[in-house]
Amino acid sequence: MASRVVSLASHSLMLDRLSDTNRRAFFEGVRTFSPAVLATFSWGLVTGVAMTKSVLTVPQALGMSFAVYAGSSQLAVLPLFAAKLPLWTVLLTAAMVNLRFVIFSAGLAPHFSYLSLRRRLLLGYFNGDIIYLMFSKRNFPTGWQPGKEAFFWGLAASSWFSWQISSVIGILLASLIPDNWGLELAGTLALIPLIVSAIATRSTLAAVAVASVVALLAFDLPYRFGLPLSVFAALIAGTLADVIAERGQPKPAADDKTDDKPATTRTVR
Repeated sequence: MASRVVSLASHSLMLDRLSDTNRRAFFEGVRTFSPAVLATFSWGLVTGVAMTKSVLTVPQALGMSFAVYAGSSQLAVLPLFAAKLPLWTVLLTAAMVNLRFVIFSAGLAPHFSYLSLRRRLLLGYFNGDIIYLMFSKRNFPTGWQPGKEAFFWGLAASSWFSWQISSVIGILLASLIPDNWGLELAGTLALIPLIVSAIATRSTLAAVAVASVVALLAFDLPYRFGLPLSVFAALIAGTLADVIAERGQPKPAADDKTDDKPATTRTVR
């Protein structure tokens, strides 16, 4: 499975993989993602350990890691598997947690709409929270641009390998990793600087603030419904902040349409 995914990813750059522009862009993506390697590795390790210590066997955990590749939903459904809840409950919970990827895909669509369906589906598999954040911060113009897809693959490859290596380590060595290491907290702490660095506008600040409040208030909702609810609340808050900011900007002065010619008087006799 892993070799097939990697070969598909390399195939997507086959047409221009020897281009100097693509090569530089790819390694620029790798360098851009490097600050997030620690957070990704920590989360992958936590997820791998959690899967093995749940009801999943080692082969099932490995298959889930490579096929799903979404730590939040993987962790969310493990208690449901343990409780032997119906399959529709597991699928609904995973869908609620991963609903944010619909928004990420919509954000990437204008950049890669020229690609074939197969390559766009492949991009969707490798996309993730940090990848989308770092890609968006580059402010690429929409449509085709030299090196843009290669930059995405630099981010995606770094994220995928960091996650899968750590996840496999956690799956295979779960019995040797104590629960009190606090790896989940380490991953969260490593993600905080990345999130803070993305708050560059008032609308982004409003979205983060509203999402944080909604996520806390909706934490106990079933099926992890609080996560998509906080995402949609953030979208609404950010949009409203942009609208309010646009209305608050001073309007350009109206053109002076008065005639520059000196006024003349008519004498009525």
